[in-house]
Amino acid sequence: MNPSNLQLLVHLDPASASSRRLAYARRLAERLDAALAALYAATPGYLELPYAPELGPSLAAELVALDAERRARTVKMFDQVAATAGPTATWSEAKDMAVVPAMTQQALHADLLVLGQYERDSDAIGGVPFDFVETVLAASGRPAVVVPYVGWPGAVADVVAIAWKPTREAARALSASLPLLRGAREVHVLTWGPSAESGIFGAQLDLAGYLRLHGVQARWHNGGPEPHALGEVLLSRTADLGADVLVMGCYGHARAREWVLGGTSRTILEAMTLPVLMAH
Repeated sequence: MNPSNLQLLVHLDPASASSRRLAYARRLAERLDAALAALYAATPGYLELPYAPELGPSLAAELVALDAERRARTVKMFDQVAATAGPTATWSEAKDMAVVPAMTQQALHADLLVLGQYERDSDAIGGVPFDFVETVLAASGRPAVVVPYVGWPGAVADVVAIAWKPTREAARALSASLPLLRGAREVHVLTWGPSAESGIFGAQLDLAGYLRLHGVQARWHNGGPEPHALGEVLLSRTADLGADVLVMGCYGHARAREWVLGGTSRTILEAMTLPVLMAH
């Protein structure tokens, strides 16, 4: 296979889910015949516990030592995974730099990111902010495959479900997914609501034609009126179809100093049961 010239970037942190994320990224790189880079970026303990210096130098030293131990553990995991058969990956790490700016900076030079679902119940220090995924998506403008922190189907984009809306976010996610769609065994397009009225006459462009142009044959499913709990319905529908990746736009807006997700995007990121390729 000729190299695809695609660059993947996977984020690693001290969480145990990083090993599964790296393994998935390597399989994704193999599927796409892409180059793979890994970036270790984690919030230092003294930033997560800003009052630490006030409690004395001993605690600050303990946090620094803990950060070093977590980094060493992640390096060991990386070396162990990288030693198995499959694509190679390069290693880089952020030092004295916040997690989001570090990932965003590197993401600008990648075609596709591999990020991890936020583990809300994790008690680990040295992880990522709760809005890490959506903030990186918005700040970098790059698409990302978000991997659940527990379990997912074994295949990589064998059966793909596309949650389609006529929006720029959905269009960007779809465009980013084309290399995966071309190699998929099944592609399902999920829509809700009536077809959009068009004032264009003649040889107008549409999604079906766009997919055919790129060699993708899709099956179409219209679920009728858009349900109130669309996120939950999407997850249920993908399970029914046996999908191993969901393609969708990530919707939200900036408010004050945080990124506020739309309802469907929030549900998917909180309750995801399969990898999701998203773009903002």
